[in-house]
Amino acid sequence: MKNKSIIITVVTALIIGIGGFFGGVQYQKSKSPTPPGFGNLSAAQRAQFGNRAGRGGSPTDVGGFASGSIISMDDKSITIKDQSGSTKIIYFSDSTKIGKQADGSKSDLNKDQSVTISGKSNSDGSLTAENIQIRPTQN
Repeated sequence: MKNKSIIITVVTALIIGIGGFFGGVQYQKSKSPTPPGFGNLSAAQRAQFGNRAGRGGSPTDVGGFASGSIISMDDKSITIKDQSGSTKIIYFSDSTKIGKQADGSKSDLNKDQSVTISGKSNSDGSLTAENIQIRPTQN
C-alpha cells in the first residue's frame, strides 16, 4: 500500500512538472511574439534590426529603421517627420554612410528631403544612424 502511494505521488509530481513546463513555454511565447516578416529570422537577427514591432512603433519606425522628411538638422543630427506626422531625432557621425544615386555626404541632407535611416535605437526613442538613404523627391 505504501509503495502504491509513493508511485501515485511520483506520477502526480511528473504530470504537474510537465504541465508547468508546457505552461511556461506557452506563457513565454505569448510575451515575446515574433512580429510579421521576422518569422524566419533567428533571435540574434531580429535583435540586429532593433525589433520594436509590437511595442507601439509605427510602420516607418520598426526599431533601427526610420523614414520621413527632414524638418531640421545640425552637424550631428537630423529630425525627420514621418507620414503619420510623428518626429524622430536621428544622430549621425562621420562614419555614417549617406547614400543617394551616387555616394552622398552631410551637405546632401536638406530640410524637407525624404530619407530612410537604419541604425541603432536609443533608450530615449532617438536613433543613431548607420546609414542614411536620400530618397528621390516625389512630385
